[in-house]
Order: sequence, then C-alpha cells, then structure tokens
Amino acid sequence: MPADTASSRADDSGSAIVGDETEDLFGFVEGSDIGLAGQKELEADSIFRFGKHTGTFADAATELEFRYTAFQNFRIAADATFAYYDIAGVTGLDDRRQAGVQSLSFDARFQVLDRENAPFGLTMSLEPHLGFADETSGVPINHFGIEALLLADHEIMPGRLFGALNLLFDTDRTHLLATGGVEQEPTLGIGSALAAQVTPGVWLGAEARYLRAYDGAGLNRFSGQALYIGPTFYVRTGEKSWLSAAWNVQVWGEGAGLPGPLDLVNFEHHQIKFRVGYEF
Repeated sequence: MPADTASSRADDSGSAIVGDETEDLFGFVEGSDIGLAGQKELEADSIFRFGKHTGTFADAATELEFRYTAFQNFRIAADATFAYYDIAGVTGLDDRRQAGVQSLSFDARFQVLDRENAPFGLTMSLEPHLGFADETSGVPINHFGIEALLLADHEIMPGRLFGALNLLFDTDRTHLLATGGVEQEPTLGIGSALAAQVTPGVWLGAEARYLRAYDGAGLNRFSGQALYIGPTFYVRTGEKSWLSAAWNVQVWGEGAGLPGPLDLVNFEHHQIKFRVGYEF
C-alpha cells in the first residue's frame, strides 16, 4: 500500500496512530475497519485452546486468509483452517493425535459507519463455513455454519486509546459421519476491549468476552456459559506488516448440570491467539 494511504497516520505530535487497522488492534475482539478500496492482505491467525475438566486437551488451529477490499465500505475474504488435536483421557472425547483440514470459509464485511466520519465505527460481518473436522474433538464431520458479527469501535483518546464492542451469533449444523447423527449448537457472545498506544506502533490492552452455548436449532436449550478476560498486544512491524497476540482465561462459567465454577465441557480454560498480517 502506498505510504500516503498507509494504515497509519500522524497526529499533531507526530506519533503513528492506527488508521484502517483497528480490526486487528485488539485480540479475539475485533475493530470495525476493513481497509481502503483496493487493499489486499494476507493473514495467518492461530488459536491455541487447552484445558478441559479431565485429562489432557490441546487444540491448535491456524487460519490462512486472503482479504480484498473491493469497495470503500465492502470487503471479502477467503479462508482455510488447518488444525492439530492432542486429546487424551478427556471424558466424552476419544483420544486423538492428528492434523488435518478443519474448515473452509468465506467472509463478507460491510462497513455501515466509518469512525472517522461518524461518532463510532460499525461493521457487519457474515461468514458461512464448511467443516470437515469437529473443532473440539477432531471427529470427521460434514458441517455447515454461519457466523454473524456486529463490530463497533471508537477512538476514545485521539491516537492514544481505542475501545471496541462485538456481538456474535454463530449457528452450526453438523452431520456426524461415524453415527449418522445430526447436531445443531448455536452460540451467542458479547465482547469488549480497550487498547492503548504505549509507544509509536505498539499497543497494549485488555478484553473481556462472554459466550453462551445452546443445544438444538433454537435458543431454548441452554448448554453452558463462560466469561473470559485477558491481555492483548499489537505491534506494527513495518509499513505493511504487523503482528498481534492475546491470551484469554476463563474466570467464570457454568455448564448445564455440571458442578464447579467453570464450564470446561463446552469451553476451554485457556484460549490464546496469534496473528500476523501483510498488506499489499
């Protein structure tokens, strides 16, 4: 991307501030920006999840994504996710050590409000995806789902402090190849985050997310809920490159019919995200 349209601009003090890159400024929570018209980007997004109520559980999934901002307020992206499962002695899950293609997806984002011309930024995201392996157990499946996101952010202190709010609705329909059974497990979520620039191009922050899981086509059968909090980090590594990281810990949860202060059946104890991106 040319320097005069780069994703960072300067305030009166001359320090770099985020322009069209709030999307990746936080962690699991995302900002509303989608890039300038004609911008292309490659991104690798890795999520590590570990910690269940029994046994040993670890899941590493890396999503490779190509993004293209077709118009000033509209962006499309294509994704492929590869996963590795390390599961042993977890109640309700088969022991498994294997890698494979987890899913393919397509993402469309429409920016309703541009935060530079409105009190806050607002973007709608719709991502249909096809799954080939269960995200938790690694069991082979035929899976179709749609994730809908509403992303809002606001520049609280110009060039110094940003805040974001996300709303999530994710619905899935899964056909289990081994048994022939069909499952549907919707998830609702809300997340908020703050990020502060501590030195030019380096941002530290914190986020909180609440997730609520259901069983069945509707939202009438509660499965579990979890609250995550954790720190975030973002650094601009070059004019066209960046990386970010986030670590979320489940600090409270509840599973339907399960004892204890956490839900480690529907959710994990720890979730870690690393992202790197390159614009061109």
